[in-house]
Amino acid sequence: MEPGQVVEFIDSQKIFCAVVMEIKSLRLRLLTENNREVKMSAERLSHRSKARLETTAARDKLAATLKEIAQRRKELSRQVNIPELWSVLHDEQQWIDVATMTTLCFPDHADGDHESAVIRAFFNDRLYFKFAPDQFFPHTAAKVEQIARQREKEAREARLIEQGGQWLQKAFKGQEAAVPGERDEIVRILASYCLHEKDSPHWELARAMLAKAGAGSPSALFGFLVKIGVWRPDENLDLLRHEIRPEFPAAVEERAAFLAQSPPPLSAERRDLRDLSLITIDGPATLDFDDALSLTPLGENFVLGIHISDVGHYVVKSDPIDQEAMGRASSIYMPDQRISMLPTCLCLGACSLKAGQERPAISTLVTITPHGKILDFEIVPSLIRVRHQLTYQDVDEMAAYDATVKALIAIARGYRNSRLDSGALLIELPEINLWLDNKGQPVFQRIDRESPSHLLVSEMMILANSLAARYLSERDLPAIFRSQAEPRERLYSRDQGTLFQNCMQRKQISRFILSSTPEPHAGLGVPAYVTSTSPIRKYTDLVAQRQIRATLGLETPYTPEEMAFIIAALEEPMALVGRIQYSRHRYWLLKYLEGRIGKKEEAVVLFRRREGYAILIPEYMLECNLAGADHVNLKPEDLVQVTIQHVHARNDVINVYLG
Repeated sequence: MEPGQVVEFIDSQKIFCAVVMEIKSLRLRLLTENNREVKMSAERLSHRSKARLETTAARDKLAATLKEIAQRRKELSRQVNIPELWSVLHDEQQWIDVATMTTLCFPDHADGDHESAVIRAFFNDRLYFKFAPDQFFPHTAAKVEQIARQREKEAREARLIEQGGQWLQKAFKGQEAAVPGERDEIVRILASYCLHEKDSPHWELARAMLAKAGAGSPSALFGFLVKIGVWRPDENLDLLRHEIRPEFPAAVEERAAFLAQSPPPLSAERRDLRDLSLITIDGPATLDFDDALSLTPLGENFVLGIHISDVGHYVVKSDPIDQEAMGRASSIYMPDQRISMLPTCLCLGACSLKAGQERPAISTLVTITPHGKILDFEIVPSLIRVRHQLTYQDVDEMAAYDATVKALIAIARGYRNSRLDSGALLIELPEINLWLDNKGQPVFQRIDRESPSHLLVSEMMILANSLAARYLSERDLPAIFRSQAEPRERLYSRDQGTLFQNCMQRKQISRFILSSTPEPHAGLGVPAYVTSTSPIRKYTDLVAQRQIRATLGLETPYTPEEMAFIIAALEEPMALVGRIQYSRHRYWLLKYLEGRIGKKEEAVVLFRRREGYAILIPEYMLECNLAGADHVNLKPEDLVQVTIQHVHARNDVINVYLG
């Protein structure tokens, strides 16, 4: 190595031509073709030529000469046919030095320029050979294919980032932009990131597009995807996030249609109860009726009938409908949408207890006193026909004059008192009902869950479920039993709690536990409990019904092992359904409140937080933080007036201030 020698080095994935100006202990001072001086170790050089330049010449002249040398070498490198060399050499699978490769490429009078040309060619194309500055190793055919695929992927991703970034940038600025050629793929990437953020398999690509557009938050994408028509302004992202679809697979729909048209034959042992005067009690929008009531005088007492649609008659274990229902776990009820557990022709058709239609049922017939004391009961397979489809409002009005409704309400109150005597924890909180009008706007209704009609239905269902649990327990059959430990603290006795106490009591209750063996349910005040009254809507109820059907000789029971498997399999989808229903209800409640910004509301102080207070707005049964009360001393259960200052349903934000 000596001054004046023409050399090359690699920097930032480029090859630069330079001349050695000075050498000090193997540290070189170089002048590059770009007329820049750099210092580096001799070990960093990728090529050393025998060519020499006069270092005393002017810098500009040296740089110009180096540019000429570099250009000549680039042109020579284009003559190197790497694919052809690989086709000849790849079977040998050994390193080939620069001198040998140069001779193969330029067999006549090769010099330093030709060596550099070979290095440059192999440096710029590493598809066929592994590159080292002084030697090359041919890849196998499989490796070449792998590298080619990776290069194609990288090129495609770069193209997507460029197109997507420009599209987003113009959209964020409100400018018109041509739709990119790979629109669908870009949309898929951005939608995935908007839904899953870091859990998206495309998050790096999406972030690169956002960065190119000058935006960093995935929340910015929602408005963009709405603007281009991919999503609606009120899109339910939870359904997309968890890939929950209202429609059913074709095989499930076909099987359900067949069963609805050609139901299995009824057993001759079914008890004919078609002469009973059955009623259903539901909300005005209900279409899937799975429970009905009857009341027949028996001396001084009554026979109370709680009749549940026999869904197990249609849906048998492990057929396509059953497998789909188990995966869904439950119907999903939201203000703007209902997603059924069963196909429509079953849940709204063959299995629904419609007035005037004969239906197979599982009937719990309870001999009971007018004050709700249970004297005896039996569970039978039956054939029923509902006479009257009533709403809660109908029943509340009939409570003033209809003898049967009066008797049912008295029985319900008596049964509730017996549960309270057994330690039941009664939490009485209003229910907020939301639905959309014909213009797609949220409509709000506050429902008193302690109205006569709601009390009647609630207690009858608790009675039926507790008797079903008792029935299965006495026969030592496994089921999806629901138990609950004592609350951490009881804030009031029986049903004497205030709204504040009920709200705080709800925070003290223990979580329910699902098990295949019975345990007490402290909250309901019963020794065992299953849910069996909504088999159209809940898979747990269908499972309980099947175990009851097994005792009636209609099918074989689940084994303890099968029941344990079902409980484990349902845990996650049941929790997901609960989260989706809560989230969507809250979204539409906040959408409703977006129209009440600036309005004043009465609120109850719940407790102090590190920053401010937690309050409840009773009108909407909505808990939120209270701002603007830093210098005010408030106590739990204080009544305050608050103003709704800001609401953003999509971002799940509500800000209220004192006064």
